[in-house]
Amino acid sequence: MKTLVINAGSSSIKYKLFELPAERVLTTGLVERIGETSGRIVHTVFKGDDAHTVTRDGALKDHRAGLQQVAELLMDAEVGVIADAAEIDAVGHRVVHGGEQFSATTIITPAVKTAIERLAPFAPLHNPPNLQGITVAEEVFPNAVQVAVFDTAFHQTMPPHAYRYAIPNHLYDDHRIRVYGFHGTSHLYVSRQAAEMLGKPLAETNIITAHLGNGASMAAVAGGRSVDTSMGFSPLAGLMMGSRSGDLDPAVVYFLGTKLGKSFAEIDRMLNKESGLIGITGVNDLRDIEARCAAGDELAELALAMYSYRIRKYIGAYIAALGRVDALVFTAGVGENSDEVRRRACEGLENLGIKLDAARNIGRKKEAVAIHADDSLVKIFVIPTNEELEIARQTVEVVKSA
Repeated sequence: MKTLVINAGSSSIKYKLFELPAERVLTTGLVERIGETSGRIVHTVFKGDDAHTVTRDGALKDHRAGLQQVAELLMDAEVGVIADAAEIDAVGHRVVHGGEQFSATTIITPAVKTAIERLAPFAPLHNPPNLQGITVAEEVFPNAVQVAVFDTAFHQTMPPHAYRYAIPNHLYDDHRIRVYGFHGTSHLYVSRQAAEMLGKPLAETNIITAHLGNGASMAAVAGGRSVDTSMGFSPLAGLMMGSRSGDLDPAVVYFLGTKLGKSFAEIDRMLNKESGLIGITGVNDLRDIEARCAAGDELAELALAMYSYRIRKYIGAYIAALGRVDALVFTAGVGENSDEVRRRACEGLENLGIKLDAARNIGRKKEAVAIHADDSLVKIFVIPTNEELEIARQTVEVVKSA
């Protein structure tokens, strides 16, 4: 099956075309600056061991225009891999929020689209463009089965004592205010890979996964099922991130509003765009912060210490939640590339069975590797995430079982 994976953002479309079950990548690309005066499409085609990239510049009025150009590139005489749009068997769409209604990958119907739209208030920056991507893909690839893969679905296995907030019941009953969690596709993918590395069935494993990028979250995964996760009602909760605050005393929000006169919009922008690493150092790229640490910058050192400490606290919390842990997994941009964050996150956890091997930990990891010491009770892995492949796998699985 030729399966196209689409991740539609507010002004961008990421895409990747797979051939399954071989899991061969045929093309990958990015459409960016949609709706601006100058847009760009970067399209890469893979043939054997060769990769060829072409770039198209020009205004892209909307998502429809962008995806139509993607279809043209897929069928292009020089860089195309299909002769007709009808060759696309399925399109898997990343949808950020599925609420409580969607606990699994779902074939898209009018009712599913209505539900995604109804859930937009829970993810106002993501669900609307996700839905727009679905609508356009239905027009551009009318013969393909359209499938929604929800970021939140993986975490729908959490028990009520983990997902409920200690606030009045009516706020849950009437408005469904609860922990939803995000990055579910990534947490599931690396959990499966970790189980293979452990040589165990996923159902027999207990794993802590750390998806550390500009957005960051952790999950406690028991038997392949999420039982707790650090992000909450929104992606703002949990770990310190590139520009998000992470966990915060709610009274701070009250103080910002009543004492400093901040509006809700100003507070939202501050906590999502002006906090985290950028709030402490003025930059959100961890590579810059690590370089400044090496040069003796005190604020950079503080930020790195805060960032790593919060990861370490969640590791401890999830050891308590799981009781027994087989593996700790680092993934995503920071998790895969920062040996310093991995070192600091594991520091002092030897009595809990987590012991890093300093030499194995050194450097960026482009492939799945073990970085634990030989006598570590808990295995420590770095596993590059592949959310697109996971979406493609789930898409094909649901299409074949329909």
